Amino acid sequence: MATNGGGGGGGGEDGGDLNQAVEAFFADSENSVVMAFRVAKSQASWSVAGRRTRHSTKPRVLALTVMRSEQTQKFKVKLHVLKQTPTGMQPAKVYKLKHLNKVEAVASDNSGCTFVLGFDNLKNKPVAPPQWTLRTRDDRNHLLTGILKLCKENLGRVPKIVGMDVVEMALWAQAHAKTLPSGGPLETDAVDTGLEKGEKVSVERELVSKAEEEDMEALLGTYVLGIDEAEAFSERLKRELTALEAANVHAILESQPLVEEVLQQLDAAQGSVEDMDEWLGIFNVKLRHMREDIESIEARNNKLELQAQNNASLVEELNNLLEKLSIPSEYAAVLNSGTFVDERMPQNLEACEWLTNALRSLDAPFLDANYVNMRAVKDKRIELEKLKSTFVRRASDFLRKYFSSVVDFMISDKTYFSQRGQLKRPDHADLRFKCRTYARMLQHLKNLDKSSLGPLRKAYCHSLNLLLRREAREFANELRASTKVSRSTGAWLDSSQGGAAQGAGGADTSTVSDAYAKMLRIFIPLLVDESSFFASFMCFEVLPLNPHGVEDDKDDDEDGISATETDGSDKPAEQNPAELESLNQSLQELLDGIQEDFYAVVDWAYKIDPLRCISMQGVTERYLSAQKADAAGFVRRLLADLQSRISLQFNRFVDEANLQIEKHDRNVKQMGVLSYIPRFAALAGRMENLIQGNSRDVVDQAYMKLVNTMFAVLERIAQVDPKYQDVLLLENYAAFQNSMFDLANVVPTLARYYQQASEAYEQACTRYINSIINYQFERLFQFAQKVENLLYTISPEEMPFQLGYSKMDLRKTLKASLSGVEKALPAMYKRMQKHLTSEELLPSLWEKFKEDFMDKYESVEAILAKCYPSEPLSPSSSEMKEIFKNFVF
Repeated sequence: MATNGGGGGGGGEDGGDLNQAVEAFFADSENSVVMAFRVAKSQASWSVAGRRTRHSTKPRVLALTVMRSEQTQKFKVKLHVLKQTPTGMQPAKVYKLKHLNKVEAVASDNSGCTFVLGFDNLKNKPVAPPQWTLRTRDDRNHLLTGILKLCKENLGRVPKIVGMDVVEMALWAQAHAKTLPSGGPLETDAVDTGLEKGEKVSVERELVSKAEEEDMEALLGTYVLGIDEAEAFSERLKRELTALEAANVHAILESQPLVEEVLQQLDAAQGSVEDMDEWLGIFNVKLRHMREDIESIEARNNKLELQAQNNASLVEELNNLLEKLSIPSEYAAVLNSGTFVDERMPQNLEACEWLTNALRSLDAPFLDANYVNMRAVKDKRIELEKLKSTFVRRASDFLRKYFSSVVDFMISDKTYFSQRGQLKRPDHADLRFKCRTYARMLQHLKNLDKSSLGPLRKAYCHSLNLLLRREAREFANELRASTKVSRSTGAWLDSSQGGAAQGAGGADTSTVSDAYAKMLRIFIPLLVDESSFFASFMCFEVLPLNPHGVEDDKDDDEDGISATETDGSDKPAEQNPAELESLNQSLQELLDGIQEDFYAVVDWAYKIDPLRCISMQGVTERYLSAQKADAAGFVRRLLADLQSRISLQFNRFVDEANLQIEKHDRNVKQMGVLSYIPRFAALAGRMENLIQGNSRDVVDQAYMKLVNTMFAVLERIAQVDPKYQDVLLLENYAAFQNSMFDLANVVPTLARYYQQASEAYEQACTRYINSIINYQFERLFQFAQKVENLLYTISPEEMPFQLGYSKMDLRKTLKASLSGVEKALPAMYKRMQKHLTSEELLPSLWEKFKEDFMDKYESVEAILAKCYPSEPLSPSSSEMKEIFKNFVF
């Protein structure tokens, strides 16, 4: 079926494009396009006044299609809503016309181009039906008359038309009959043929039949008669109006009896109504009184129920208050006069817990604020406070005596301490086990009266301090007594030490630093454990202390307690600065005095071998780095003090060694390598072997101080005899380089001094070689230098004619310097050999002598050949090289 006009409502090119696009969209389906129009869709809604309102509009295309039904030989008519996109048409909605039951115009649109299609299958939808707006009224008539015609032909009915002029639509359909679609069982072939040939389908049935059209024309004709004669028509209307009024008056007069009868019945009915109203008034008064009585009864019942509930709540609250205020006799007996033996501790703890809860229950928010000022509550609080103070005083006295008695027992038993020939590791497991019995009671004392912990902490610190100092003193004494090693003189330049290769005349002093390390290995973990146990046992509100040092060979502390065990709660998430400061003050009291025994071991080790301070420094640094900043603050201070003490002793040794260098044979003529050069090399080698951890900085500082002094003293001694100054310098700087070569490759500080010694050696060698050369050939080289300086002002040809630079002067200079040169060179070699005490330096110095001499000799030869071409230098530079080459040592 071909499309019949209507492309976009306006025809033209746009309508043709729309038809083609719609036909292309349905090309692959069985639907045939009848017509298509561009419309504007808007969603309608019901306003408060009951009218429809429209929202934003969207462009759409309405396409009317038909598809033949094989059973009824009629068409299935559908209305398609299409969206036009850049890629083509897309389906949006499909309506079947068999469900169309109403077409309603939108009253708010004065153009009449907007309408609503009502479908019976969409009545239950919660959304209002959409509104469709066409471009022109002709497009609207075209679309709706086509829909009505297809519904009548294929469905046998037409939908209801609301708000539209049906006559106007009928006249429009008659005028445009050829553009309307047709179809049915009889015209199917014609429709198909028209589709193929592109012809328009003719209209064989109109919307209004022929008979109806004639009746409508006759009716309209009656109204048209006489309209052209205005006066006659006016007279006619007046006569008809007069007749109508007369008829009305006649009808009223004829109906008077009926009206009187109706009035009588109305009067009777009015009397009945008045009687009924009187009865209703009486009943209303009675009902009002009854309602008031019922309300009064209900109010009294509500008050009674409320009073009963309040009385019950009051009784319950008073019972709870009495329960809180009552003191069980068994708890009162325990708190007032109970014993603190181990067997009775569960009863003591239970009574403490009850007392804590009882005191807490009398404070807000556990107790209502209205009860706080009651006399009974105040009296009971006073009674509980007395009970608390009694128990806290008794428990504090007991614990102070208990701590003192336990420690006195351990001090009196010598088996707890080191004895002659036997080092005893301190063991506090039994002490902690005994104290752990009262850990929870301490927690309860803290909850009851936090100020009571101060004296208890002091008593515990005083008692345990005596034990720790006794253990450290006995252990340190036995440790020193059991360590067998020879004592060092401390004078590292003394010839009896054999270069200071070992600490005491070649003896191994490693046992000294081992003894110090053992002292730390035994006592540092012990002190850290004691600090951790003290912090948790005495209920300090701090984060857990680090219970382990850097060594793993100590016993595990199975008897330690944690804060969780003492109070049943987790540790605070953040460190409490005030508590941490209080803890460190208590730890100072607990461990004060024990540092003296560590100092004694350090001083003892220094006296035996001062260099062992290096290894002790490394051991101390290793323990110090293992302690956290907030863990066992006193232990950190102890290790820091030990580090300072060791540094002080080592610096003392360095100062003494430095003083020995400065006093080295002062004001005495020195020859050869000074004794402190090789001894320092041996000392540096041993110091490198003793370095551990961060003691590198200490050793490097010692190197800098000693080497700076060595070089300064060397320069000072060399200045005593200027004649042999360079020989002394080059021999000693060479000895320093030879002895420091291996260490300089691995020690940056020594490498820097090695480079300094190398530069000083080169300078001394240059000065010495120049002095040897000038001893024999100074006149020749000075003459050549003067000639070279004079060449800046005159030409080489004028040189022989200058005063003092004649050829005769040249011959005299050459004869004085080069006559017997074959004998002069061995004499110069012997002179160097006589000056040097280190034979190994002579070959290298002689080679340097040959290089420097030949460089100067060749320079002289070039200047003389330039100024005195007739006076050749004899021997020449090549001949001089042969003389050196044939020289036999």
